[in-house]
Amino acid sequence: MKTSKIAIRIGSNLNHHLWNNNGTWWLHYTEHLQDYTKRRVRLSLHTRSVKAARSIRDTQFSSVR
Repeated sequence: MKTSKIAIRIGSNLNHHLWNNNGTWWLHYTEHLQDYTKRRVRLSLHTRSVKAARSIRDTQFSSVR
């Protein structure tokens, strides 16, 4: 049984769900839980390259769909 649903918006912004914090790229998204609460998830991608960050983000999201 699935216990949560991840909110992912797809748009024209290539860096959606990514942000640069002092040179390191992070991934952030919202997870909606079964008890009608939500949890914000923020993960360091441990890279300074935006291309690598996009690739890691895409890999992360393809595994949860």
